[in-house]
Amino acid sequence: MTKPKSEKLLQWVEIDSSALIHNIQQFRKLIGEKRQFLAMVKANAYGHGILEVSRIAVKAGADWLGVHSLEEGILLRESGLTCPILVVGYVPLDGLKDAVAHDLRLMVYNFETLAQLPKICRQLQKKAFLHVKVETGTFRQGIRREDALSFMKQALEHPELVLEGISSHFANIEDTTDHTYAQSQLQNFKKIIQELEKNNIEIPLKHMSCSASAILFPATYFDIVRAGISMYGLWPSKETFLSCRLQEREPLHLRPVLSWKTRIAQIKKVPKGSFIGYGCTYKVSRKTVLAVLPVGYYDGYDRRLSNSSYVLVKGKRAPLRGRVAMDFIMVDTTDIPGTSLEDEIVLLGKEGEDSITADDLASLVGSINYEIVSRINPQIPRIIT
Repeated sequence: MTKPKSEKLLQWVEIDSSALIHNIQQFRKLIGEKRQFLAMVKANAYGHGILEVSRIAVKAGADWLGVHSLEEGILLRESGLTCPILVVGYVPLDGLKDAVAHDLRLMVYNFETLAQLPKICRQLQKKAFLHVKVETGTFRQGIRREDALSFMKQALEHPELVLEGISSHFANIEDTTDHTYAQSQLQNFKKIIQELEKNNIEIPLKHMSCSASAILFPATYFDIVRAGISMYGLWPSKETFLSCRLQEREPLHLRPVLSWKTRIAQIKKVPKGSFIGYGCTYKVSRKTVLAVLPVGYYDGYDRRLSNSSYVLVKGKRAPLRGRVAMDFIMVDTTDIPGTSLEDEIVLLGKEGEDSITADDLASLVGSINYEIVSRINPQIPRIIT
């Protein structure tokens, strides 16, 4: 399908392929060539576009792709990608057949899943490659330490099942500069592996590392390093950056991959004292020139940005006036002369000497950069630049 040209669109997301490749190379240099690199592309590649990002990531040297859902995995397979794809989320029992048929690696932790898979594999005459998620202290997905050995033994009873990997995930490595809890989780993970090895169960691929742990702790690398938010040029948190500095480690030189843009749909002059938008939440104190932009909370532009955010018009900041509506926002362009209908507007990204970052918007709504980018509507075209 021909990629849409931005001049034909009212709203679009630009993906800087050179920035994405640069960030992947930064991680590859950090972890070394002996370890495998898994590019996490779940949640529509954190809002960046799952198909677009996956193709670039594989060409840039990603060994694996990580998705959350069965549907995401099938989408990548049907697009022609042949690399290993790990589904890190839960696959329902009635979806296991599709997962095996599409050669998707499965993150498993339920005995019910193990009970269903052998029959499916025999029907399809295929093996199922499993990565067992073990609980180390996050208490989300994962099988308890006391059940891990029996879980592995049950899997090994069936030649159709291949115990390819063992995995876990950190709970608060991004939220603090005190990594005592993360270190305890790492030790729990190692103890589970040691218990398995004492019982002659050796699992080839071990992985626990996310973006933050990859940046901070080489001890977490094991065989596969999973990178998510930082592959897209965003730091996991301010605490991660500060921890990097406190450890006197050279910070990765990350480049944001995503820009989000729209066009002016109308320009109007508004009399002094007029109320703007739903709820009459903003009253102009002077004669004002407003630009109406065709973007709203349906598109992922958070309603909490009402009366607090800004956009870039000709490289200058134009403050948002009134509430964010479902499909529209209004910005004040009074002090930016020469604006015209259908001028390009930057919602997120850089123009001239100024920029609006995901962290900027996240701070305005009391959230994190992950949420800002991942909630951008998947239906908005992604254009590779």
